[in-house]
Amino acid sequence: MTRTARFAVLAVATALLAGIAVAYTWHASGRAGQGPEQAFSDVALDPPGRILFRTTMAGSGRDHVAALDLSATGTSDGDDGRAISPTACLVFHAAHGTGVCLKLANAALHTYNAVILDDHLRPIDTRETAGTPSRARVSPTGNLAAWTTFVGGESYAGIDFATRTAILDRRSGTLYDNLENFRVIRDGKPYQAADINVWGVTFAADDNRFYATVATDGHRYLAEGDLAARTLRTLHDNVECPSLSPDGTRIAYKKRLPDADPSRPWRLYTLDLRTGTETATAETRTLDDQAEWLDNTTVLYTLPGDLRADIWSTPADGGGKPKVLVKYALSPTVLRG
Repeated sequence: MTRTARFAVLAVATALLAGIAVAYTWHASGRAGQGPEQAFSDVALDPPGRILFRTTMAGSGRDHVAALDLSATGTSDGDDGRAISPTACLVFHAAHGTGVCLKLANAALHTYNAVILDDHLRPIDTRETAGTPSRARVSPTGNLAAWTTFVGGESYAGIDFATRTAILDRRSGTLYDNLENFRVIRDGKPYQAADINVWGVTFAADDNRFYATVATDGHRYLAEGDLAARTLRTLHDNVECPSLSPDGTRIAYKKRLPDADPSRPWRLYTLDLRTGTETATAETRTLDDQAEWLDNTTVLYTLPGDLRADIWSTPADGGGKPKVLVKYALSPTVLRG
């Protein structure tokens, strides 16, 4: 066979494989959309005592934001009376009447947007993101929103990934589009490196201080951010995807364990910010999530389930045992008064 013929055969084979991939994607998409028609309803962000999440129940409302009274959580079959909104998100979070929704903008171009939502989940601002959605958070006041996307790779497990984290100040419209541009202070000294990655913002109550993971030089630090000063100061090593407790005293986070599966090497821990004491929670399964706090004593997180994911809870002090809080759900946010 001549070289020209070989190239022709290769081109045909490549086109055939591409066609198969497209057909499979459409088939999978159709399967994902199967299920009953589900009625949509207005979901508001102001009544406290509820949990919002991305529902994964089969049907027309799959991947939409849903709401459930906390008193109705813990049912075994997912038939919990959740209210499903018309708003669909890949990653969602909300606080004090403001939501942030990371969603697909253009399937053909593989682009995504961060959409700011009002207290009835209506879009009020849209910003293009730099890559595939990963994490999102809103400050307790609702004034700040943050999101992290993958701009290289699709997992935090390896070393060949890159992230982009942005913070939007809704009051002024100021967008801090890449926290890697903030000044990093490591071990009390200014630090610069080409390999810095920042992800997983969680906000304090003062609309200035926040926490995030800063990865560099083989370490993954918990860093305290100062928005006004545009600084990130490292506090503690081996902390990923931090989540600040409502009272501001503890961080829930993923900690890498040396003897764990390299593809999912994390276990859920909490950190006392005053003493630096680490506590392993009773959840011994590996997880890849940014935890949410139910209250000051209980941590929420997502684990794989029958319909993609379930939301679990476990005590923050290492006692008790994990239990399912919401079936067929992920990306939880607890509405507080």
